[in-house]
Amino acid sequence: MKTRLVVLTLAIAAALAPTAAVAAPPARVIRIGLLDILAPKFDPAANPIDRALVEGLQEYGYVIGRNVVLEFRSADGHPDRLPPLAAELVAAKVEMIITKVTAPTLAAKAATQTIPIIMLGAADPVLTGIVASLPRPGGNITGLAYNAAEISAKRVQLLQEAVPKLSRVGVLWNSSFKAMALGFQHIEQAAPALGATIQSIRVSGSRDFDQAFTAMTQTRPDGLIVLFGPMRGDDLPRIVEFVAKNRIPTVFELDRGVKGGGLMEFGPSFTRQARRVGGYVDKIANGARPADLPVEEPSEFEIVINLKAAKTLGLTIPQSLLLRADRVVE
Repeated sequence: MKTRLVVLTLAIAAALAPTAAVAAPPARVIRIGLLDILAPKFDPAANPIDRALVEGLQEYGYVIGRNVVLEFRSADGHPDRLPPLAAELVAAKVEMIITKVTAPTLAAKAATQTIPIIMLGAADPVLTGIVASLPRPGGNITGLAYNAAEISAKRVQLLQEAVPKLSRVGVLWNSSFKAMALGFQHIEQAAPALGATIQSIRVSGSRDFDQAFTAMTQTRPDGLIVLFGPMRGDDLPRIVEFVAKNRIPTVFELDRGVKGGGLMEFGPSFTRQARRVGGYVDKIANGARPADLPVEEPSEFEIVINLKAAKTLGLTIPQSLLLRADRVVE
């Protein structure tokens, strides 16, 4: 059963829903930039988000290699590379830029105030200064985002339901990113009402993980929330291995953690959001202004529970929580 936290407004649905006859894509070839912070390459065959992005574009008649030239740039896990990469896309004279998550969106915003930017999976775009508001973003940016405050509070609640007598919750977060800092603040605000105290386990990059793991070994939180910021490709496996080995009940973001032995995942489906990027591309390619296209937030969030990990941890997941799960890993 899906967990509903945000309901799309009629204005957003109307702005993005295809009309009875979807406008034909431009006869000319259009050049689209894609700015990523982590993935080393654009790989629809292996990356579900890239595949969903391609499929969403194709629904509106946009086919990469036929009427779309894709200019892909990735920071390969190094945030400091984002500004020059964004400048490269501007110099390449792309007609619009698709950005994955918050940091690339901020880099693209700094690089251009005229080229339309479609964000994918950005956290709290109003609080981070990306747009003026969700219904009327203004400027040259629109797209798909999510409300980190609601998600953060829910992750604490999920841990509380799964772990009896939960009192101390560790939060592993990357202080190099404004969105991560906001996420941590939201958890701090939500925890007291749920009877939990927060242990901040802050890192600023991959080099800090050994120290973070040592801190958790010494203080041992009752549960852990991982705010997985853009880091190196091997960082997530290291985190999953550590929490599994040390038997720490952990909630990860969606599609990050359960596969390697984590207890739970919770969050929006970025794959589902990626399919909807095609609607924004089509609107903008046919003359719509980003300033007039409402930012869309997900209406559904998914819960994934790993029963094998629960058994290893000596936990019995309540039936009420299992019934709300979208996927249960046996």
